[in-house]
Amino acid sequence: MQETSPFQSFFMGGFECATHRRIDGTRLDLVIATRHDRHAQADYARLPDHGIRTARDGLRWHLIERRPGTYEFASLLPMLRAARQANVQVIWDLCHYGWPDDLTPFEPNFVRRFARFARAAAEVLAEESIIPPIVVPINEISFLSWVAGEVGHFSPYAHGRGHELKQRLVEAAIAAIEAVWEILPGTRIAHVDPLVRVLPASQHPNDVIAARRYHEAQYEAWDMLCGKRDAHLGGHPRYLDIIGANYYPHNQWILQDGNPSIGLDDPRYRPLRQLLTDLYQRYQRPMFISETSAFGGNAREHWLRYIGREVRAALKQGLSVQGICLYPIVDAPDWNTGLPLHAGLWQEPTSPNGERTLYQPLAEELRRQQQLFAQLSLPEAPAPLSANSKTR
Repeated sequence: MQETSPFQSFFMGGFECATHRRIDGTRLDLVIATRHDRHAQADYARLPDHGIRTARDGLRWHLIERRPGTYEFASLLPMLRAARQANVQVIWDLCHYGWPDDLTPFEPNFVRRFARFARAAAEVLAEESIIPPIVVPINEISFLSWVAGEVGHFSPYAHGRGHELKQRLVEAAIAAIEAVWEILPGTRIAHVDPLVRVLPASQHPNDVIAARRYHEAQYEAWDMLCGKRDAHLGGHPRYLDIIGANYYPHNQWILQDGNPSIGLDDPRYRPLRQLLTDLYQRYQRPMFISETSAFGGNAREHWLRYIGREVRAALKQGLSVQGICLYPIVDAPDWNTGLPLHAGLWQEPTSPNGERTLYQPLAEELRRQQQLFAQLSLPEAPAPLSANSKTR
């Protein structure tokens, strides 16, 4: 018997919500850059028309806690209420790369500060009747540890401290989970990270060992969270609830200068269904494709066709894959250049009321995929969220 899905729809839409400081010190806020902050009501309202009743979105910690211990949720409340009005369930990222300017994860009080922030966020979710919520404590712990702690491209710009940063982020995630559960015990927890495959540059033993170690590192954060390793961090199986696997066309690459990716037509490419099998066998937890898209032209619809085929194959093998999130659901700018990355179902707003241009080929492929998945026996979704709410 299949378990009940925590999601209102199998296909989801993710709104880009990164808020990190990039290498030149510039603070990004993709919610503002995509004008999702101004047009959240319209953005959420159009999702159900395309069979999407679950979304991913994020809290912006740097806006909510401008002063230590003081929380102002003016940036969040309109989004909460817009999603509820549209009857769209949101998976909320508590931290999508960014933190307040006075704080870094290496500081002794980071874990405590994040737990207090998470508790305050849970109180708002409770007051707004967002029950039961689904939260991602820290988005992409593994990637964030590498980009901010190993190669220094994001704040805090550290080098060679990736493993240390990963441990701190895991500690913070666990503390945040406990803080949220104090307020909302039924909260579901998702941990999202890239699902990758790393190939050796040659069959020389040194290259093979290096690639294997790099490949296995993708599991470290999940292993820490569930207590498989680094037990002093406090991991336990109860913290590893839902696993989110982010998967893009560049997620299989060769470990050599430039890390060139390999494509679907490369005989070395391993089908996604096999990577999902590895992930499920390792943890035996429900999974979903938490981010996926391709960039530019007709790559979007071709990629979705591939993802759909692989996920259906995984389901037929008995794997618990409970959703696919198109990410970003609206076009977002490149983090570094600011130029638009054409990957979404919708483009930039074309009018003051938030109308966006639909990318019709992807919409048609999405409809086709929904029809194909409807022929399978998928886990039953929960009842839609209530529109009733307390006011804050």
